[in-house]
Amino acid sequence: MIEYSTASIFRTNRRLAIGTTALTVNALMPADWPAVRAIYQEGIATGQATFETVAPDWQAWDNSHRADCRLVARRDGRVVGWTALSPVSWRSVFGGVAEVSIYVAAAARRQGIGRALLTALVADSEAAGLWTLQSGIFPENEASVALHLSCGFHIIGRRERLGFHQGVWRDALLLERRSSQVGVAGQ
Repeated sequence: MIEYSTASIFRTNRRLAIGTTALTVNALMPADWPAVRAIYQEGIATGQATFETVAPDWQAWDNSHRADCRLVARRDGRVVGWTALSPVSWRSVFGGVAEVSIYVAAAARRQGIGRALLTALVADSEAAGLWTLQSGIFPENEASVALHLSCGFHIIGRRERLGFHQGVWRDALLLERRSSQVGVAGQ
């Protein structure tokens, strides 16, 4: 069960009981960056999470992501996962479309943290007026594909040989989630 401690979607602390340990989902702050970067680097090291080969510094990451819709999951005060949105284009017509990044610490995977983060991100994105979330995922990353599908995303297609990564051409699945509340006919 997710509990909202305040009415503001962007400043809430969401608490989710997972086993005997409570998980809190709240806004990602600059002070969280060392833990967020370490989790990002863990994901990069798998070779299955991104085309990136090294996590950027704070300034580069901050500049490439939306200022809102940045969340961390904490267990016992420690950051165990994060999610954020990047604009897909700076053109105003695409202002309601963003790309999802979501990473969970290796020791905390398969414990519902990804679902808690993605569910909260969807709510925050709709509160921010976004109508489409998209994600590019390597087909081999079955856990991430399954997570996105379980949170209302669907596969749009497969982008073949999209990038040369670790010595091989890699495909990426394009997934999207369209809001049923934002950007619908009549708005």
